[in-house]
Amino acid sequence: MKTILGKTIYAFRAVRYAKAPVGQLRFKNAVPIESWNDIYDATQEGPACPTPTVKGEISEDCLRLNVYSNELPTATKKVKKPVIVFIHPGAFYGYSGQSSSFGPHYYLDQDIVLVTINYRLGVLGFMSTGDARAPGNLGLKDQVVALRWIQNHITKFGGDPNSVTVTGCSAGSWSTLFHLLSPVSKGLFHRAIAISGAPTVPEQLPYNQTHLITKQASFVGCPTDNVDKAIECLKTVPYKQLSDSLPRFAEWYGDPILVWSPVVEPKIPGVERFITDQPENLLRKKQFQQIPVIIGVTKDEFSSAPLSALEQAMQGDDSIYRNVTENWYFAAPISFQYERGTERSKRISREIYKFYFNDKPITVENGPNLGLIYADAQIGFLSHRFAQLLAEYSTAPIYEYQFAYQGRFSWAMWKSGPKKGQPYGVVHQDDLIYLFTMPGYGFPAFNSTDPEVKMIKKLTTMYANFAKTDEPIPKNNNLFKGVHWETLDPKKSNYLEINDNFTMKRKMFADRYALWDRLFPLRPLPK
Repeated sequence: MKTILGKTIYAFRAVRYAKAPVGQLRFKNAVPIESWNDIYDATQEGPACPTPTVKGEISEDCLRLNVYSNELPTATKKVKKPVIVFIHPGAFYGYSGQSSSFGPHYYLDQDIVLVTINYRLGVLGFMSTGDARAPGNLGLKDQVVALRWIQNHITKFGGDPNSVTVTGCSAGSWSTLFHLLSPVSKGLFHRAIAISGAPTVPEQLPYNQTHLITKQASFVGCPTDNVDKAIECLKTVPYKQLSDSLPRFAEWYGDPILVWSPVVEPKIPGVERFITDQPENLLRKKQFQQIPVIIGVTKDEFSSAPLSALEQAMQGDDSIYRNVTENWYFAAPISFQYERGTERSKRISREIYKFYFNDKPITVENGPNLGLIYADAQIGFLSHRFAQLLAEYSTAPIYEYQFAYQGRFSWAMWKSGPKKGQPYGVVHQDDLIYLFTMPGYGFPAFNSTDPEVKMIKKLTTMYANFAKTDEPIPKNNNLFKGVHWETLDPKKSNYLEINDNFTMKRKMFADRYALWDRLFPLRPLPK
């Protein structure tokens, strides 16, 4: 492959890091791949893990990774470059680490080795019974096996196993921060970049997902009266049937966004626990790796989730808005993922409605505020809370940012009206447009004369410099004249706004995040 500036990329694709999790290995911890002596053909892209969101080859034999390097060691020359590992987004049920999804053509102009990984998704990666039958988090444990593979083998590709930065977006950002908190991942990486996502959810992480197991069983004709029977039956269901049934979990206009979640695992003798407690407890108990972290969000995040309802209302059909207004107490806990059907739930729903809509019906005028609730409830508040706790309890530098650069392209474009074909805002995953080529999602590959190139250079330079030096802003670099990114002080709530200019600011969306803080205060630490 070639980078945007014409450098050669050596791409090793579909490299197995674990055995195919099929047959008796389905719903089991990944088994590391054994050594082999033959030639392995790593020229072709491998399959995505089973998901309804990827067109093209899909297979359960998907525990593979892609390695991209712009310089390989030789007998006479050692090459040791910082390694950036990217964990893909997709709510733990979508996307993949394939080249068409997240290509290396921008990042590899920097002096790094890039690794993108696949991990099991949906029921195959996150089934949990809360006991020894299915402790949970298989998809996250897949990532651990991949990180161990990188430790053992990345020197052959010019990478330095003692300088590994784990990064991810959305579910990949959750994953990155879980590795920070997990005793199992300790020593496997040295820095983290968490892009738009954190597991400090308003309500606590679940301890099991047996209700989802029986629901999944009902979608594919398995018994629902007994969890053991359901699991035995699910072991035999073709994987495509399982992944294709995912949309049936939707309860209200495609919500909830997160279905199969990581869980806090039970103590089981002789079994490694990946997540041992609620994330906010682990942070406050200082049970996490004290390493440098960059963490942040985009300006508008998930505000585009109800964009189609807004466009529909602008064309005179406000039926979705009327439906949401009339069914608010039913819909809000599903969409924004907090407890349902209790007095507390009603109080939370009432206060959210009053704050964002001033107790008025949802209309075209205030409809965009529905998007702000998605932005805050699903990404913004969670990320900000994690950043604040991390800065308070970590001895290492923590950097917070808001990505506010409005380019020509976006994951959310107006489909109708006077703004048709223009971006809705700087929404969830829009910063990935400047880190990766993403032809699989309809984004053009930019060339060296496109206006986006300046932001590509800035973002990739900044993250590569962080991967080398623990500091994001390189010294004596013309791209960053006069830029100083202060580490996060929880009292100041200071963050870097990434736009045409890079500017330090304070108190991101302070009034909005204060509401969520009040509605979902941190619980006292358990004795």
